Amino acid sequence: MTLPDLAHLPSVPESRLPAALLAQLPTATPAPPWDCRVRAVVWVQRAPSPLPSSSPFAGRVRALTVGAVVDYLESPVGPYREVFAGPLLRGPLLPVLHIPFIAVDSLPSVHGGRAHWALPKAVAAFSGDVGSGRVAAAGDGWTLGVAASALGPRLPVVGPLRSDQGRGPATASLNGRGRLARVRVAASGPTLSGWLGIGTHLGVVAEGRMRVHGPR
Repeated sequence: MTLPDLAHLPSVPESRLPAALLAQLPTATPAPPWDCRVRAVVWVQRAPSPLPSSSPFAGRVRALTVGAVVDYLESPVGPYREVFAGPLLRGPLLPVLHIPFIAVDSLPSVHGGRAHWALPKAVAAFSGDVGSGRVAAAGDGWTLGVAASALGPRLPVVGPLRSDQGRGPATASLNGRGRLARVRVAASGPTLSGWLGIGTHLGVVAEGRMRVHGPR
């Protein structure tokens, strides 16, 4: 995809990429799969659909959203931090995640996400630490804060997460360890306020190796 094409990906307003940032993106990044070492706080919440009726995914949205803040300790484009949220879609076998909101603190990651996965990555500033369970992110007109309280013992976390951004399903496989958690979320912004809002949800704090495959 050319750089202008990278700007025109379906997203909520919080993930739109200004022209000034588009001009700063690298012209190429490593192709998938990406092998990464990560720490993450992931939660699931009941939420309304953030997608417009014109979205090809609108009719498949479940009333559940998955959100996460992720610390990429190692990746093909170096360390970076990420926040994302997306509704679960009805699938033929297992639910699939569609991600209209995602932001990172790395321009190479913005390019890689948009070019290889059609993920509408925007740019955000992060504070706090995923390892401690307390992270805040802020972008152009939006904020999102997470505070996770771990519960119980550390257990193996193994399995795939499937997503679809309109180019076919992509799979991310995680092999690591994690703990159940109670996750307090506070989000504000044109879409995030009514979609994610403020509340406490069940989630997990995890760390391990992740391999992210391209769409097929």
